Amino acid sequence: MMKGTHLLELDNFLLAALKEDAPYGDKTTEIVLDGSPEASAYFLAKEEMVVCGVEAALRTFELIDFKADCRVLRKDGSLVKKGTKLAAVRSGAREILLGERTALNVFQRLSGIATCTRKAVEMLKGSGTKILDTRKTTPLMRRLEKYAVRTGGATNHRMGLSDGILIKDNHIEMVGSVGEAVKRARAGGGSLWKIEVEVKNLDEFRDAVKAGADVIMLDNMEDAEIRKAVRMKPFGTKIEVSGGITPRRLGTLARIGVDFVSMGALTHSAPGADISLEIVRP
Repeated sequence: MMKGTHLLELDNFLLAALKEDAPYGDKTTEIVLDGSPEASAYFLAKEEMVVCGVEAALRTFELIDFKADCRVLRKDGSLVKKGTKLAAVRSGAREILLGERTALNVFQRLSGIATCTRKAVEMLKGSGTKILDTRKTTPLMRRLEKYAVRTGGATNHRMGLSDGILIKDNHIEMVGSVGEAVKRARAGGGSLWKIEVEVKNLDEFRDAVKAGADVIMLDNMEDAEIRKAVRMKPFGTKIEVSGGITPRRLGTLARIGVDFVSMGALTHSAPGADISLEIVRP
């Protein structure tokens, strides 16, 4: 799932999450259990879902106990039915209980995003329209959540502000016009950077075309306006649609012929998948 510096980033995230959950230890387990007898546990899918984050969940236990025996039973990207065992861990009972909630939080969150994404992607199957995610992610979980989007079959937009030029409404407000914003971006970014600009009506769309934007994002525009923009766009220019996109609207947008649909709901509104951790007495 992650290697090198990205694995270090994951470890730091998981360690911070464990500290958040048990800054001074697991009081209940320390009082109730006599020592830390060896135990086994397994993650169980309690609904149909796309698996995502299994290695991150197991990594939680490896950080607590480097001798933990962790096994992946269903790889990320697998579509599984209710009742499927997803992964297993063998370690001390105290160690398993200490990592349980952190591991589940990550596993449920990422599987929920992947499942939601897969459903949206299936609705566009056979069309030329691609689904993109956004930067509307949980703080410090962006790399994980965007990985979940890819696992579900969609495409990542820019990872962050450092990774692309996307002129939005507030940029335009500050410089005065779409055309001026695109002109400045082209001059400052050079020929190797693609310029994307967000527009809210057809007049701004025309300005973006005239200024030579590579990708034009139609934000919160009606289907009739989007159709006109698609007919007006010059060869080579890509059109992205954004703004409160629901799965119900995806088929219409694909038929109109837009290139991309960006959906913040993939990350900010995906429900967590229903997964449990079942511990087994030795």
